[in-house]
Amino acid sequence: MQTIRNNLQVWNNNFDWKERGDEWSVDWGGVDMQWFFVILPRIHSFVPTGTILEIAPGFGRWTQFLVHLCKNLILVDLSEKCIEACKERFKSYSNITYYVNDGVSLEMIPDQSIDFVFSFDSLVHVEDTVIEAYLNQLSKKIKQDGAGFIHHSNLGEYKTYFSLINKIPERIKKRLVRFGLIDNAYHWRADSMTAGKFRQFAEKSGFQYIRQEVINWARTERLIDCLSTFKKEGNAVLEGSVQTIRNRKFKGSVNEIYKLSSLYRAVPASLKQ
Repeated sequence: MQTIRNNLQVWNNNFDWKERGDEWSVDWGGVDMQWFFVILPRIHSFVPTGTILEIAPGFGRWTQFLVHLCKNLILVDLSEKCIEACKERFKSYSNITYYVNDGVSLEMIPDQSIDFVFSFDSLVHVEDTVIEAYLNQLSKKIKQDGAGFIHHSNLGEYKTYFSLINKIPERIKKRLVRFGLIDNAYHWRADSMTAGKFRQFAEKSGFQYIRQEVINWARTERLIDCLSTFKKEGNAVLEGSVQTIRNRKFKGSVNEIYKLSSLYRAVPASLKQ
């Protein structure tokens, strides 16, 4: 279980952040490629906008793009280390407000003030109670025509499978993994969270437009992650019932984007005329 205390210990104390989190985008060919090919196409309908709230920005891997897509940007993170790093990195920007929270609270955010809430590759590490708490508060913080995009865990769908895997002696488990007979890659995901729970929490909080893309990640074929988009009721453009797709090709897109990154990366200075 990924507790708030565990998350604080890892991101505030244990992790060195020497590459500012950019190392997690290497498989995509870099941060820019992951943003423009993976994230922006999924949120383009909601940006640019007035005020964006980014939850758990880390050292600003996605903040560097979001800051140009809004009039005001609010960063909230459990880790003081991360917030201080963002303050230093984005000190030339006057439209960013920074907060350190307790891992669940959004009390510092005025009601009806957020146009778009965003979190990617961070809240996959928090359990269902945290997601539920955030959604409950976001129902008050997001404007009536506002929206949200949150990347969270779906590992709970496979909780029984991984529980059985963990009962196998480590020596035998390593051999089975090496020969491809079992899949033990769960990438530190929260095992209590699922796409279904997100839908329940969102609907309970008053969000009626919910779209979900359940995806595989990195070395696992299992759909252990979910990208959830949500809005309040009554939007004339995006009215509709809850919809979920299971995208088993998401993992395969990584290699394709990586190939494109090597083809279209900037020309080295040594080759310029």
